[in-house]
Amino acid sequence: MAKFTIYFATDIHGSEHCFRKFLNAGKFYGVDAVILGGDIAGKALIPIAKGTGDTWDASFFGKPIHMESAEELDEFERRVRTQGYYPYRSTPDEVAEIAKHGEALDRAFETVIGRSVEGWVAIADEKLRAAGIPCLVMPGNDDPPTVKRYLNGASWLIQSEDRIVELGPYQVLSLGYSTPTPWDSPREITEEEMRAKLKDLIGKLEPGRPVIFNLHNPPYDTRTDRAFKLSQDMRIQTAGGEPVLAPVGSVAVREAIEEVQPILSLHGHIHESRAMGSLGRTQICNPGSMYTEGALQGVILSLDKDKVKLHKFVTG
Repeated sequence: MAKFTIYFATDIHGSEHCFRKFLNAGKFYGVDAVILGGDIAGKALIPIAKGTGDTWDASFFGKPIHMESAEELDEFERRVRTQGYYPYRSTPDEVAEIAKHGEALDRAFETVIGRSVEGWVAIADEKLRAAGIPCLVMPGNDDPPTVKRYLNGASWLIQSEDRIVELGPYQVLSLGYSTPTPWDSPREITEEEMRAKLKDLIGKLEPGRPVIFNLHNPPYDTRTDRAFKLSQDMRIQTAGGEPVLAPVGSVAVREAIEEVQPILSLHGHIHESRAMGSLGRTQICNPGSMYTEGALQGVILSLDKDKVKLHKFVTG
Protein backbone atom coordinates (compact mmCIF):
# COMPACT_ATOMS: atom_id res chain seq x y z
CA MET A 1 0.00 0.00 0.00
CA ALA A 2 1.61 3.26 -1.13
CA LYS A 3 1.51 6.48 0.85
CA PHE A 4 -1.73 8.42 0.52
CA THR A 5 -2.12 12.15 1.19
CA ILE A 6 -5.29 14.05 2.14
CA TYR A 7 -6.09 17.74 2.43
CA PHE A 8 -8.89 18.34 4.96
CA ALA A 9 -10.76 21.56 5.75
CA THR A 10 -14.11 22.30 7.34
CA ASP A 11 -16.52 24.99 8.58
CA ILE A 12 -16.37 27.44 5.69
CA HIS A 13 -19.91 28.68 6.46
CA GLY A 14 -20.74 30.12 3.07
CA SER A 15 -17.43 31.96 2.51
CA GLU A 16 -16.89 32.24 -1.24
CA HIS A 17 -13.17 32.94 -0.72
CA CYS A 18 -12.68 29.83 1.40
CA PHE A 19 -14.58 27.59 -0.99
CA ARG A 20 -12.55 28.68 -4.00
CA LYS A 21 -9.34 28.21 -2.02
CA PHE A 22 -10.49 24.70 -1.11
CA LEU A 23 -11.03 23.86 -4.80
CA ASN A 24 -7.43 24.85 -5.54
CA ALA A 25 -5.90 23.20 -2.47
CA GLY A 26 -5.67 19.66 -3.86
CA LYS A 27 -3.61 20.64 -6.88
CA PHE A 28 -1.61 23.29 -4.98
CA TYR A 29 -0.51 20.89 -2.23
CA GLY A 30 -0.22 17.88 -4.53
CA VAL A 31 -2.44 15.57 -2.48
CA ASP A 32 -4.30 12.42 -3.54
CA ALA A 33 -7.73 13.49 -2.23
CA VAL A 34 -9.55 16.37 -0.54
CA ILE A 35 -12.25 16.31 2.12
CA LEU A 36 -14.51 19.21 3.09
CA GLY A 37 -16.12 18.64 6.47
CA GLY A 38 -19.51 20.01 7.52
CA ASP A 39 -21.00 23.48 7.82
CA ILE A 40 -20.98 24.48 4.17
CA ALA A 41 -23.78 27.06 4.23
CA GLY A 42 -23.60 30.63 5.49
CA LYS A 43 -25.20 31.78 8.72
CA ALA A 44 -27.22 34.84 7.71
CA LEU A 45 -29.08 36.65 4.95
CA ILE A 46 -28.32 40.32 4.22
CA PRO A 47 -31.33 41.87 2.40
CA ILE A 48 -30.53 44.72 0.01
CA ALA A 49 -33.45 46.99 -0.92
CA LYS A 50 -33.66 48.63 -4.35
CA GLY A 51 -33.95 52.38 -4.21
CA THR A 52 -34.38 54.96 -6.96
CA GLY A 53 -32.10 54.81 -9.98
CA ASP A 54 -28.95 52.80 -9.21
CA THR A 55 -29.23 53.15 -5.44
CA TRP A 56 -29.49 50.29 -2.94
CA ASP A 57 -29.73 50.18 0.85
CA ALA A 58 -28.77 47.54 3.40
CA SER A 59 -27.72 47.05 7.00
CA PHE A 60 -24.51 45.18 7.84
CA PHE A 61 -23.45 44.56 11.45
CA GLY A 62 -25.98 47.16 12.52
CA LYS A 63 -24.55 49.85 10.26
CA PRO A 64 -26.71 51.32 7.45
CA ILE A 65 -25.11 50.99 4.01
CA HIS A 66 -26.18 53.19 1.11
CA MET A 67 -24.89 52.39 -2.39
CA GLU A 68 -25.18 54.73 -5.34
CA SER A 69 -23.79 52.67 -8.22
CA ALA A 70 -23.59 49.13 -9.57
CA GLU A 71 -19.89 49.10 -8.69
CA GLU A 72 -20.59 49.93 -5.04
CA LEU A 73 -23.27 47.24 -4.94
CA ASP A 74 -20.92 44.61 -6.41
CA GLU A 75 -18.19 45.52 -3.93
CA PHE A 76 -20.60 45.33 -0.99
CA GLU A 77 -21.87 41.92 -2.11
CA ARG A 78 -18.31 40.62 -2.42
CA ARG A 79 -17.62 41.79 1.14
CA VAL A 80 -20.79 40.09 2.40
CA ARG A 81 -19.93 36.78 0.69
CA THR A 82 -16.36 36.88 2.01
CA GLN A 83 -17.77 37.06 5.55
CA GLY A 84 -19.90 33.96 4.89
CA TYR A 85 -23.23 35.79 4.56
CA TYR A 86 -25.65 35.89 1.65
CA PRO A 87 -26.53 39.17 -0.10
CA TYR A 88 -30.17 39.18 -1.22
CA ARG A 89 -31.38 41.85 -3.63
CA SER A 90 -35.06 42.63 -3.25
CA THR A 91 -37.76 45.28 -3.07
CA PRO A 92 -38.28 47.53 -0.06
CA ASP A 93 -41.62 45.79 0.60
CA GLU A 94 -40.06 42.31 0.70
CA VAL A 95 -37.17 43.53 2.85
CA ALA A 96 -39.73 44.94 5.31
CA GLU A 97 -41.63 41.64 5.27
CA ILE A 98 -38.42 39.69 5.93
CA ALA A 99 -37.69 41.96 8.90
CA LYS A 100 -41.14 41.33 10.39
CA HIS A 101 -41.94 37.69 9.58
CA GLY A 102 -39.79 34.62 10.23
CA GLU A 103 -41.46 32.64 7.43
CA ALA A 104 -40.46 35.21 4.80
CA LEU A 105 -36.88 35.15 6.07
CA ASP A 106 -36.80 31.33 6.03
CA ARG A 107 -38.08 31.24 2.43
CA ALA A 108 -35.55 33.78 1.22
CA PHE A 109 -32.70 32.13 3.16
CA GLU A 110 -33.46 28.68 1.71
CA THR A 111 -33.62 30.16 -1.79
CA VAL A 112 -30.18 31.78 -1.60
CA ILE A 113 -28.57 28.78 0.13
CA GLY A 114 -29.87 26.47 -2.59
CA ARG A 115 -28.71 28.80 -5.33
CA SER A 116 -25.25 29.12 -3.74
CA VAL A 117 -24.67 25.41 -3.06
CA GLU A 118 -25.95 24.43 -6.50
CA GLY A 119 -23.45 26.83 -8.07
CA TRP A 120 -20.62 25.59 -5.87
CA VAL A 121 -21.36 21.97 -6.76
CA ALA A 122 -21.27 22.76 -10.48
CA ILE A 123 -17.94 24.58 -10.18
CA ALA A 124 -16.42 21.85 -8.02
CA ASP A 125 -17.60 19.04 -10.30
CA GLU A 126 -15.94 20.70 -13.28
CA LYS A 127 -12.72 21.82 -11.59
CA LEU A 128 -11.95 18.72 -9.52
CA ARG A 129 -12.91 16.29 -12.30
CA ALA A 130 -10.47 18.09 -14.58
CA ALA A 131 -7.77 17.74 -11.92
CA GLY A 132 -8.71 14.10 -11.25
CA ILE A 133 -8.86 14.70 -7.49
CA PRO A 134 -11.44 12.74 -5.46
CA CYS A 135 -13.46 14.91 -3.08
CA LEU A 136 -15.73 14.01 -0.16
CA VAL A 137 -18.17 16.62 1.17
CA MET A 138 -20.90 16.43 3.80
CA PRO A 139 -23.28 18.80 5.60
CA GLY A 140 -22.68 19.81 9.21
CA ASN A 141 -24.93 20.75 12.10
CA ASP A 142 -25.49 24.29 10.78
CA ASP A 143 -26.56 23.14 7.30
CA PRO A 144 -30.28 22.96 6.45
CA PRO A 145 -31.59 19.95 4.42
CA THR A 146 -31.21 21.95 1.18
CA VAL A 147 -27.43 21.57 1.39
CA LYS A 148 -27.44 17.78 1.44
CA ARG A 149 -30.00 17.64 -1.36
CA TYR A 150 -27.75 19.62 -3.71
CA LEU A 151 -24.63 17.73 -2.65
CA ASN A 152 -26.39 14.48 -3.51
CA GLY A 153 -26.87 15.79 -7.05
CA ALA A 154 -23.13 16.19 -7.70
CA SER A 155 -21.51 14.21 -10.50
CA TRP A 156 -17.90 14.26 -9.20
CA LEU A 157 -18.10 15.34 -5.58
CA ILE A 158 -19.18 12.56 -3.26
CA GLN A 159 -21.75 13.41 -0.60
CA SER A 160 -20.31 11.13 2.06
CA GLU A 161 -22.62 11.43 5.07
CA ASP A 162 -24.34 8.28 6.38
CA ARG A 163 -22.16 6.16 4.11
CA ILE A 164 -18.95 4.18 3.99
CA VAL A 165 -16.99 5.59 1.05
CA GLU A 166 -13.89 4.14 -0.61
CA LEU A 167 -11.07 6.69 -0.74
CA GLY A 168 -7.89 5.24 -2.15
CA PRO A 169 -6.94 2.28 0.07
CA TYR A 170 -9.17 3.46 2.93
CA GLN A 171 -12.83 3.23 3.93
CA VAL A 172 -14.20 6.53 5.23
CA LEU A 173 -17.12 6.72 7.67
CA SER A 174 -18.81 10.15 7.71
CA LEU A 175 -21.42 11.85 9.91
CA GLY A 176 -22.09 15.59 10.10
CA TYR A 177 -24.55 15.96 12.97
CA SER A 178 -23.63 17.47 16.32
CA THR A 179 -24.86 17.02 19.85
CA PRO A 180 -26.84 19.98 21.30
CA THR A 181 -25.30 23.47 21.21
CA PRO A 182 -26.45 26.80 22.74
CA TRP A 183 -27.48 27.98 19.25
CA ASP A 184 -30.11 25.33 18.43
CA SER A 185 -28.71 24.67 14.94
CA PRO A 186 -30.69 22.69 12.31
CA ARG A 187 -28.97 19.31 12.71
CA GLU A 188 -28.46 18.62 16.39
CA ILE A 189 -29.13 15.23 17.98
CA THR A 190 -28.83 13.77 21.45
CA GLU A 191 -25.87 11.68 22.58
CA GLU A 192 -28.12 8.63 22.40
CA GLU A 193 -29.06 9.39 18.78
CA MET A 194 -25.41 10.03 17.91
CA ARG A 195 -24.47 6.70 19.47
CA ALA A 196 -27.15 4.88 17.45
CA LYS A 197 -26.16 6.49 14.14
CA LEU A 198 -22.49 5.68 14.68
CA LYS A 199 -23.28 2.09 15.68
CA ASP A 200 -25.23 1.60 12.46
CA LEU A 201 -22.41 2.99 10.32
CA ILE A 202 -19.72 1.03 12.17
CA GLY A 203 -21.66 -2.14 11.41
CA LYS A 204 -21.19 -1.45 7.68
CA LEU A 205 -17.38 -1.30 7.85
CA GLU A 206 -15.42 -4.08 6.19
CA PRO A 207 -13.37 -5.88 8.85
CA GLY A 208 -9.62 -5.93 8.47
CA ARG A 209 -9.37 -2.81 6.31
CA PRO A 210 -8.00 0.56 7.52
CA VAL A 211 -10.65 3.11 8.50
CA ILE A 212 -10.87 6.91 8.54
CA PHE A 213 -13.60 8.66 10.54
CA ASN A 214 -14.94 11.95 9.18
CA LEU A 215 -17.16 13.22 12.02
CA HIS A 216 -18.08 16.89 12.28
CA ASN A 217 -18.48 16.72 16.07
CA PRO A 218 -15.14 16.21 17.85
CA PRO A 219 -14.75 13.69 20.70
CA TYR A 220 -15.31 14.86 24.26
CA ASP A 221 -12.43 16.09 26.41
CA THR A 222 -9.66 16.08 23.81
CA ARG A 223 -7.45 18.73 22.27
CA THR A 224 -9.96 19.05 19.42
CA ASP A 225 -13.08 20.12 21.38
CA ARG A 226 -12.00 23.09 23.50
CA ALA A 227 -14.49 25.95 23.09
CA PHE A 228 -14.88 29.29 24.81
CA LYS A 229 -16.89 28.77 27.98
CA LEU A 230 -20.11 30.82 27.92
CA SER A 231 -22.12 32.33 30.75
CA GLN A 232 -25.92 32.08 30.89
CA ASP A 233 -26.18 35.38 29.00
CA MET A 234 -23.90 33.92 26.26
CA ARG A 235 -20.81 35.95 27.15
CA ILE A 236 -17.33 34.42 26.99
CA GLN A 237 -16.10 33.73 30.52
CA THR A 238 -12.62 34.87 31.46
CA ALA A 239 -10.09 34.17 34.20
CA GLY A 240 -7.11 36.45 34.75
CA GLY A 241 -8.12 38.41 31.67
CA GLU A 242 -7.92 35.33 29.44
CA PRO A 243 -10.88 33.44 27.91
CA VAL A 244 -11.73 30.15 29.61
CA LEU A 245 -11.84 27.04 27.43
CA ALA A 246 -13.96 23.99 28.21
CA PRO A 247 -14.56 20.61 26.50
CA VAL A 248 -17.81 20.53 24.49
CA GLY A 249 -17.38 17.47 22.28
CA SER A 250 -19.47 14.33 22.05
CA VAL A 251 -19.11 11.41 24.45
CA ALA A 252 -20.66 9.09 21.84
CA VAL A 253 -18.06 10.15 19.26
CA ARG A 254 -15.28 9.48 21.74
CA GLU A 255 -16.70 6.03 22.52
CA ALA A 256 -16.90 5.15 18.81
CA ILE A 257 -13.27 6.17 18.23
CA GLU A 258 -12.11 4.19 21.25
CA GLU A 259 -14.05 1.14 20.06
CA VAL A 260 -13.04 1.09 16.38
CA GLN A 261 -9.61 2.76 16.65
CA PRO A 262 -9.56 4.15 13.09
CA ILE A 263 -6.13 5.28 11.96
CA LEU A 264 -7.42 8.86 11.63
CA SER A 265 -10.47 10.79 12.83
CA LEU A 266 -11.26 14.16 11.19
CA HIS A 267 -13.35 16.78 12.99
CA GLY A 268 -14.46 20.42 12.90
CA HIS A 269 -17.37 22.26 14.57
CA ILE A 270 -15.20 24.02 17.21
CA HIS A 271 -13.48 26.77 15.25
CA GLU A 272 -11.05 27.82 17.98
CA SER A 273 -9.80 24.29 18.69
CA ARG A 274 -7.18 23.78 15.97
CA ALA A 275 -5.23 20.75 17.15
CA MET A 276 -3.86 17.29 16.51
CA GLY A 277 -4.14 14.71 19.25
CA SER A 278 -4.71 11.03 19.86
CA LEU A 279 -7.14 8.58 21.41
CA GLY A 280 -5.38 5.27 21.79
CA ARG A 281 -3.94 4.39 18.37
CA THR A 282 -6.17 6.94 16.59
CA GLN A 283 -4.84 10.33 15.47
CA ILE A 284 -7.57 12.96 15.86
CA CYS A 285 -7.52 16.29 14.03
CA ASN A 286 -9.43 19.57 13.94
CA PRO A 287 -7.95 22.20 11.55
CA GLY A 288 -10.13 24.97 13.02
CA SER A 289 -11.79 27.75 11.04
CA MET A 290 -11.17 31.42 10.30
CA TYR A 291 -13.80 31.77 7.56
CA THR A 292 -14.89 35.25 8.67
CA GLU A 293 -11.47 36.55 7.65
CA GLY A 294 -11.58 34.77 4.29
CA ALA A 295 -8.73 32.51 5.48
CA LEU A 296 -9.00 28.78 4.83
CA GLN A 297 -7.47 26.68 7.58
CA GLY A 298 -6.66 23.10 6.62
CA VAL A 299 -4.38 20.19 7.31
CA ILE A 300 -2.30 17.96 5.04
CA LEU A 301 -2.09 14.37 6.24
CA SER A 302 0.30 11.73 4.93
CA LEU A 303 -0.91 8.18 5.56
CA ASP A 304 1.18 5.06 5.16
CA LYS A 305 -0.71 1.78 5.53
CA ASP A 306 -2.34 1.98 8.97
CA LYS A 307 -0.48 5.00 10.33
CA VAL A 308 -0.50 8.78 10.02
CA LYS A 309 3.12 9.50 9.22
CA LEU A 310 3.02 13.28 8.94
CA HIS A 311 0.63 16.16 9.37
CA LYS A 312 0.98 19.86 8.58
CA PHE A 313 -1.47 22.61 9.39
CA VAL A 314 -1.76 25.18 6.60
CA THR A 315 -3.61 28.45 6.08
CA GLY A 316 -4.44 29.95 2.71
